[in-house]
Amino acid sequence: MADQPAPYAADAAASRGRRYAEPPSRYRNAFQRDRDRVVHSTAFRRLVYKTQVFVNHEGDLYRTRLTHSLEVAQVARTVANTLGLNESLTEAICLAHDLGHTPFGHAGQDALHACMRDYGGFEHNLQSLRIVDVLEQKYPTFDGLNLSFETREGILKHCSLNDARQLGDVGQRFIDRQQPGLEAQLANVADEIAYNHHDIDDGLRAGLLDVDDMCSEALFETQFQEVRREFPGLDSRRTIHETIRRMFGVAVNDLIGESQRRLGDAAPANIDAVRAAPGPLIGFSEALKRDHIAMKQYLRDKLYRHPRVRDMTERAKSIINQLFAAYMQDASRLPEDFQARIGMPDSLPRVVADYIAGMTDRFAQLEHERLGRVAGAA
Repeated sequence: MADQPAPYAADAAASRGRRYAEPPSRYRNAFQRDRDRVVHSTAFRRLVYKTQVFVNHEGDLYRTRLTHSLEVAQVARTVANTLGLNESLTEAICLAHDLGHTPFGHAGQDALHACMRDYGGFEHNLQSLRIVDVLEQKYPTFDGLNLSFETREGILKHCSLNDARQLGDVGQRFIDRQQPGLEAQLANVADEIAYNHHDIDDGLRAGLLDVDDMCSEALFETQFQEVRREFPGLDSRRTIHETIRRMFGVAVNDLIGESQRRLGDAAPANIDAVRAAPGPLIGFSEALKRDHIAMKQYLRDKLYRHPRVRDMTERAKSIINQLFAAYMQDASRLPEDFQARIGMPDSLPRVVADYIAGMTDRFAQLEHERLGRVAGAA
């Protein structure tokens, strides 16, 4: 366990600052303040009713975007502390990384992107940044949460050159082809660890994945057989939980070991050296990376494309398409504060996308039903 941040970690005292100058907090550094602003944001609270894989009403025990974000932060904080990275910045990035997700998970994002194809498209990473920069309306002297540069940079995992040129400082690294800070790199890998493992758990719980079939995947089979040998009389639920817990351990241990090796070889003197590195310094070994890619493909084929999930996603896409069409046809259906933004400075399609993206699964379904009743009564 690291006693103090390493020289290559981000330093809150040396932050590139906020978009709008503010006096410092008396008791928190810049990154701790960012984390707290994310936790207290409206967008963060909404994540409790936004889909991870299963639509919210499918069951109370499945992951949502909120529980996913908490799991990502838990994994990343452990690794950050071990590697001597900035734990507060890591946590802030992890908690904020999914703020821009639409209702209904990736199906909702795909549908909204298709609706916005002629208007600049829609991408949840950019929307997360848009939320913390513009859309949260809490403070009297600025829009957004006014987070520090380092947190904003970490939220933006990927970005086209065209979009990067419009984002100013936070988009510059994509133009310069530089790496983000280590905390941002870590948040990205922790996200992958969390969703791979908890999607297995939720898929098995829902009966959409089969334990025997999953033993075709090395990541699962090795740990599952070890648990069976060690606890031969253990019930199936605890066996699965222990298997997934050990899979988490394998992934985190590999991530720490491989990242320590890369950092040792590169020996970056500071965060500028991290940015100038030819590739990420945080990541899996090649062997585990191959296994994780195989597991992602397995989940794509067996879970995300399962007929029951596909039925949910098709229904979700239909709801998003119909909501978008309804608001585009009659902007007076939007709340007054969104109507006020049309043309000042945003186009109608972008305002509609912002409104839909901010909906929870439950609200989107209710709003779709309400608009249907209004149309039927016309």
